[in-house]
Amino acid sequence: MFAPRTTPWPLVALFTAGYLAPYLLPTTVGRLERGLGLTATQAGAVGSALLLSSATAGFLLASRVERAGARTLARLGLVLAVVGYGGAALTTAVPAVVAGAVVGGFGSGTATTVAATRIAAERDPHRASTLGLLSVSALAGLLYLTVPHLPGHGLTLAAIALTALAVWPLTSRLPAGTPAPRHAEAGTAARLPHRRSGLVLAGAMLLWSLAQNALWGVSGRIGVGQAHLSEPAVGVVFAVALGAGLLGVVCAGALGSRMGRALPIGGGTVLIAGCIALTASADGLVGFAGGEIAWNTMYPVVLSYLIGLAASLDPRGRWAVLVGSASSLGTAAGPLTGSVLSAQAGFPVMGAVLGAGLLLVAVPMTAVALHTGGRPLLPGAVRRRGGHPAALVAAATGTPTGTVPEIGAPEQAVVRIPVEGTPAPARGAYDTAAAARAPGQL
Repeated sequence: MFAPRTTPWPLVALFTAGYLAPYLLPTTVGRLERGLGLTATQAGAVGSALLLSSATAGFLLASRVERAGARTLARLGLVLAVVGYGGAALTTAVPAVVAGAVVGGFGSGTATTVAATRIAAERDPHRASTLGLLSVSALAGLLYLTVPHLPGHGLTLAAIALTALAVWPLTSRLPAGTPAPRHAEAGTAARLPHRRSGLVLAGAMLLWSLAQNALWGVSGRIGVGQAHLSEPAVGVVFAVALGAGLLGVVCAGALGSRMGRALPIGGGTVLIAGCIALTASADGLVGFAGGEIAWNTMYPVVLSYLIGLAASLDPRGRWAVLVGSASSLGTAAGPLTGSVLSAQAGFPVMGAVLGAGLLLVAVPMTAVALHTGGRPLLPGAVRRRGGHPAALVAAATGTPTGTVPEIGAPEQAVVRIPVEGTPAPARGAYDTAAAARAPGQL
C-alpha cells in the first residue's frame, strides 16, 4: 500500500512569500514611476535592483541551508522582507525606497532559497512547486483587483511585507536543520551532480526569465500607453490573466510527468514566444487581453516543469537553488531590458526580439529535459526503461532504502548472468491442472 502524500503547506507559504515580488513587478514599477516622479528607466532600474538582490541571496545561500537550518534562514528572510518592503512603503525619499527594495529583495530571495531546497527533497517536487505557483498566482490576482483602486506608491510593497509577516507563524513547522543525505562514500555528499546539464539549464533559464520579465515589467505601460486602457482596466486584465494561470497550473499538476518534461518545456516556450509578440504589438483591449491571458496561462505551466527538472538534478536541492538564482538574475535584468528596448525600438520590435530569443532558448532547455530522462526518481523507486517506478511498493512498506538510488541517481545497467547446467524438466514430471480434467477423472 502506498503511503499517503502530505501537503507541505509551510513550504507552499514560504514559496508564495518569496515569489510574490516578481509577480507584482509591473504594478510595483508603475507605482514607483508615477508616485515618486521617476522616469520609466529609473523605475525599471529599481525593480531590477530588487530582483538582483533576490538572486544574490540564492547564490550565497544555495549550499548553506543545511548548515544554518531551514527554519532559521526562513525567519531571517521573512524579517528582511518585512523590514525592507515595509520601510520602502512608508517613505517617499527615493534613496530610502531603493535601499528598502534591495533589503526586501534579499529577504524574498532567502525565503525562495529555503523553499526551493526543501521542495527538492520532497517525494514529489513537481506537486509542491505547483501548489506554490497556485498560491502566489491567486494572491497576486487578488492584489491586482484591489491595488489599482487605491492611491499611493507603496501599496504593492506593503502587500509583500504583510504576506511575509503572515507566513512567519508557519516557519515553526520547518526543521531546524536539513538532514544530510546518505551516501555510500563520504565525498559524494559534496559533489554537485549533473554539472553539465545544470549549467546549461541555469544559462538557459537566465535568458528565459529575462525575456518573460522584459515584457512583464512594461506590460502596464503597453496597456495604458499603446492599448489605451485605464489603470483599473489593466489591473482587471492582469487579474484575469493570473486566474487563467491558475487553470494552467491545475492542468500541469493533474498531468504530472505523464508526458515527461521535454514536450511541456519546449512546446510551451514556443507558445510563450508567440504570446509575447502578440501582447507587445497589441493596440486595443482584445489583443492586449488575449496576449496577456494566453501568456500567463502558459508561463506558470512551463515554470513548474522547469522547477521540477532542476529539482531532479540534485536531491539536496542545490541545482534547484542555483537554477532559480540564475532565473532571478534574468528576472532582475528584465525590467531594465524591456524599458531600454521599448524606448529605443518600440513595443512591437521589443516583442519580436524577445520572441526570437525564446525560440533559441527552447532548444537547450528541451535537450536537458531529454538528456536527464524528464522525470525525477521517487525515493525508493528504481527506474526501468521508460521511467516507471519498479520498487516503490517495497520502499513504501518499510524496506530499508540505503541501497536504493535517490532522486536523480543514474539508472543502473542490467546485466544478464548465464546459468549453466540447468536440467531440462522431463515431460513426465508434471501433468495438467486438476481443473482441466474431465469430470469423473482422478
